[in-house]
Amino acid sequence: MHTPNLVEARKRTNNKVLIKTDDYKLNDNQKKLGKNKKYFIKTYGCQMNEHDSENISAILSDMGYAKTDILEEADLIILNTCAIRENAHNKVFGLLGRIKHLSYTKNIMVGFGGCMAQEEVIVDEIMKKYKWIDFVFGTHNIVNLPNIIEKAYTNKKQEIEVFSCEGDVIENIPVKRDSKYKAWVNIMYGCDKFCTYCIVPYTRGKQRSRLPKYIIKEVEDLIKNGYQEVTLLGQNVNAYGKDLDIDYNMANLLEDVAKTKINRVRFVTSHPWDFDDNMIDIISKYDNIMPYIHLPLQSGSNKILKLMGRRYTKEKYLNLFDKLKEKIPNVSITTDIIVGFPNETEEDFKDTLDVVDKCKYDGAFTFIFSPRIGTPASKMQDDVSLDIKENRLQKLNELVNKYSKENNDKYLNKIVPVLLEDYSSKKKDYLKGYTDTMKLVNVKADSKYLGKIVNVKITSVKTWSMDGEIVN
Repeated sequence: MHTPNLVEARKRTNNKVLIKTDDYKLNDNQKKLGKNKKYFIKTYGCQMNEHDSENISAILSDMGYAKTDILEEADLIILNTCAIRENAHNKVFGLLGRIKHLSYTKNIMVGFGGCMAQEEVIVDEIMKKYKWIDFVFGTHNIVNLPNIIEKAYTNKKQEIEVFSCEGDVIENIPVKRDSKYKAWVNIMYGCDKFCTYCIVPYTRGKQRSRLPKYIIKEVEDLIKNGYQEVTLLGQNVNAYGKDLDIDYNMANLLEDVAKTKINRVRFVTSHPWDFDDNMIDIISKYDNIMPYIHLPLQSGSNKILKLMGRRYTKEKYLNLFDKLKEKIPNVSITTDIIVGFPNETEEDFKDTLDVVDKCKYDGAFTFIFSPRIGTPASKMQDDVSLDIKENRLQKLNELVNKYSKENNDKYLNKIVPVLLEDYSSKKKDYLKGYTDTMKLVNVKADSKYLGKIVNVKITSVKTWSMDGEIVN
């Protein structure tokens, strides 16, 4: 049994990151464990978690399991969890209640993974109150999932394997992608920024970049398989390469991926601290690097930014924002903002609204501060009442929605490129997809257009989506 340890998870050493290319292996018994059985995965959180679930799906397929999207059909249920906010935590434990009820009527196996599994308090709670959960695994040991599941089947007792380590890079984990047209591509893992509110450096380990050759090979293979778009993934992609012993950074990688000639290149998530002029020049140089940037602000107050450990000021952020708008034609920019951080005054909040007024973002993910146990911010005196936090969030959302709609209005009657990736969930006989600037568009179109980038005339506009029709 290996349980998480926040003290160990915080450590950063000069130990060399190992690149492992043969760690993923299955024995003959593991290849048959899932025969005539179905698995169900519920994913919470960021794109990194979504991509982890694609790895988990591939591993389970190799073990003989078939995928189901119906919880009640599953013989194996895995929750791939997120530790960023309290809301995600509550949703996970809510679903666990439903699964426990289901287990009374059916013999199922339940696994608990992801970032919540890397938290000491969560695993302690599982060991005390959720002994019926069969196995718990962390973000560092997805590759060992076949062994964990086999032990859980054989030993008939709760298996917990969560490593609180800095982490290595494992290159041979299989992937079963959710889309046939667009793909997540990890370029790095972990984070060393240690923003005071963030649990990610503890749950994901230290920053470690993949070698360029493996990334480029993955993109080239995707092109051969008909993929139109890749999104380069990392907790802080702009810092890519800083941990490598080669003179190679994110600007170099963006250029090399663009040179593969894949139709669309995106990247998330950026930290303003590491966004340099070379990156901006490369984005503006290549047409297949999409003019869309997610640039988290978190707060517009210099006092709060310092308390958050963000390492930039409001003024530096706005300078970067202006450069992006000036140098990248037609760029759309979205952001993340937290309200109600400890010690946030009304004046601090007004500073945030001031930045939103200046930047007029295309969209924003907005949150009330959610303390995470083990982070420095969780020990700060939370002196902002819930009523004030909720009131500030409402004011912020009204402003964000106003500018989102204004930005979308500019698209009315324009013709824009859209990658049609799936059927619309809200409109019958419609397909949905995204513009180069990451605007969601519903298009009345035949299924033959799935997976194609088509020119679409925007016919109507809402705050968060648009409707359109295909034109020649």
